Amino acid sequence: MKNIKIIEVKSEIGAGTRGASLGVDAIKIAALDFMSNFFVHFPTEAIETENKLLFEPIESPYAKRIKGTLAMYERISKSVCETVKANWFPVVLSGDHSTAGATIAGLKLAHPKSKLGVIWIDAHADLHTPYTTPSGNMHGMPLATAIAEDNIDCKVHEIDEQTSNMWKALKNIGKIAPKVLPEDIVFISLRDYEKEEDYLIKQYGMKVFTTSEVRRKGPEAISRSVFRYLSDCDYIYVSFDVDSLDSSISKGTGTPVSNGLREREAEDLISKFMQHRKICCFEITEVNPTLDRENLMAEIAFNILQRSVNVLMMN
Repeated sequence: MKNIKIIEVKSEIGAGTRGASLGVDAIKIAALDFMSNFFVHFPTEAIETENKLLFEPIESPYAKRIKGTLAMYERISKSVCETVKANWFPVVLSGDHSTAGATIAGLKLAHPKSKLGVIWIDAHADLHTPYTTPSGNMHGMPLATAIAEDNIDCKVHEIDEQTSNMWKALKNIGKIAPKVLPEDIVFISLRDYEKEEDYLIKQYGMKVFTTSEVRRKGPEAISRSVFRYLSDCDYIYVSFDVDSLDSSISKGTGTPVSNGLREREAEDLISKFMQHRKICCFEITEVNPTLDRENLMAEIAFNILQRSVNVLMMN
């Protein structure tokens, strides 16, 4: 039986589309609409954001609002670390995916000697760096910070000294780098990524399960394969970006992509993952209700959240 604590990160400075900071509240509204008192049951901590930067001019075009991202990394990694050390299981609800690198940092800081694995359920690889990014948006970079990778081999931009120093600080948060080895990352439903990211996936032999594989083999078999692959890891973090779902249902997210998971497939798969004793943290991210109809994305996210937490509490 795990003691759950909810960490709310209503930050969206890493996204290119506005509105993801409202995702956490949209999930709470979905709970109310479903007559659920889910959010009454758990202690909650809300992390202070840097969303005021959205109203200021962008200083670093290849790592937009990186100064704010660094401040978020410091706050979130500290919160996650303290949560884990106090024997709580952190369930993180975040606005955009950039801060997942901070969640990973906090988990690593709580268990510095342990080997951490990552299950990344996402249409995107999020392995860009300021040297390779096509957009400059930090939500495309959290896994690069976690594996402390610059990907200079694929460099397309020259970056200024200030950006470079802050990028180094992001990779070295908590004075441990890398937090995760690239081969200890498993991608699920990955389908929209650039050649620079593909280069890293191939170079490190990172594991990818496609949507069609998930559909063909089913949650039980996929889950077995994932845990077999990560069997050396002591702890495993699951990050669920709602854009892993098919664009027919994932309207309410900044970067929807076709050929994604169906709601039930994602729910069944994540529930299977949550049964495993090594799972140490679960995160849901990138719900953007401003892009949605009738709060559908948040309702799907809430269903997945509620079922996952029920599974965690039974184990």
